[in-house]
Amino acid sequence: MSRFATEANDTFRSLRHRNFRLFFAGQFISQTGNWLTLIGQSLLVLHLTNNNGFRVGLLTAFQFLPMLVLGMWTGVVADRSDKRRLLMIVQTCAMLQSFLLATLAFMGNPPLLALYGVAMIGGVCTAFDNPTRRSFVVEMVPVQDVQNAVSLNSALMTGARVFGPTIAGLLITTVGYGWCFAIDGISYLAVLYGLARMNKAELRPGPVAARAKGQLLTGLRYVRSMPELFVPLAMMSVIGTFAFNFSVVLPLFVKKTFHGTDTTFTLLYSAVSVGSFIGALAAARKKSIEVRHVVVAAAFFGVAMAVMAAVPTLWASYPVALFIGFASIMFMTSSTAIVQTRAAPEMRGRVLALQAMLLLGSTPIGGPILGLVCQMFTARAGFLVGAVACAAAAAWGAVAARRPLVPRVPQVPLGVVSADGRRSNRQALREIRRGPSA
Repeated sequence: MSRFATEANDTFRSLRHRNFRLFFAGQFISQTGNWLTLIGQSLLVLHLTNNNGFRVGLLTAFQFLPMLVLGMWTGVVADRSDKRRLLMIVQTCAMLQSFLLATLAFMGNPPLLALYGVAMIGGVCTAFDNPTRRSFVVEMVPVQDVQNAVSLNSALMTGARVFGPTIAGLLITTVGYGWCFAIDGISYLAVLYGLARMNKAELRPGPVAARAKGQLLTGLRYVRSMPELFVPLAMMSVIGTFAFNFSVVLPLFVKKTFHGTDTTFTLLYSAVSVGSFIGALAAARKKSIEVRHVVVAAAFFGVAMAVMAAVPTLWASYPVALFIGFASIMFMTSSTAIVQTRAAPEMRGRVLALQAMLLLGSTPIGGPILGLVCQMFTARAGFLVGAVACAAAAAWGAVAARRPLVPRVPQVPLGVVSADGRRSNRQALREIRRGPSA
């Protein structure tokens, strides 16, 4: 076997498992459709508000506010649930939300508040979907393929970003915004079919967390007790707020700085996505991820954002967009892989929900702020804010990774009630602080 074939087999080894192939194919179609909605919403609001940056920032706030409010609780729900069944319920609700959005768009001049309201419904679906879907990835493959499955899932998400924005731009300029949302609704049938066709006997479900008081607080304390989880998540809170707001800064950058069109915006977004896809495939080849990988990726992300703020022409921004996409997905994939592989199985849903809350739930804070910064100054200032945030997070992470903030502790099960029903979250935390018994 040639070296190329060997490397390809290593990169895509998780696809040998039928359940993961069904998941991968269905999610790729559905996530491509989801990008039709994300791009269509931003451009529709820009169109209705005459390129008002603050109101586009408000749209992202409504989209991701449920993640900020419900984030940790949805992680508890994921830990308590059959993840496959919960995903089917959530994806069905998301499909109905897309059809409702299409109905509004076909009106021609929909009320802005109605668009915000439907965006919030979609945000509720995302809040439940994110921790459930990402923790379900671990259950579809053997332990030795978990790292690869996590990275391929990131490649899937970013691969959808390559095609989604381009298709959205084509649909908007030919048949209008409504068809973006309608096609997104239809695309959910693919993921529902994949979930329904899975062989449940081949899944590796983790232990289901029993109902108990204080499980949200237990999840937070657990993360704080594990430096390899706490450091990446703390970095994510800063970078997610000020750097991962592409849907706010990029359209303003294209339209107000370089007087571009919807088509040029979707092409630039696709360039970011191509870089992300390459970065995700590169990450898929890694056998293990350490905190230092997260720190390096954050630093490169900051450099890319700073370079984008200084590009002289729109055409010069395309190669830089590739760099931004590559660095951003390396940061996201590295931090996600650590969370998914280092968290205890019965805590994984809560930890992933916290990560999603810090990445997506921070958008209601960062989106309007960056929108206002771009409105008051220029979109270049929005990129500079992101660059500073990445640099600060990387510097702190480099120091924290060398000197753990708290003593390392063993990963004992938390939030799982013993057979006699007497073991509480408080007792589990006391066991962590004491360490293993003699």
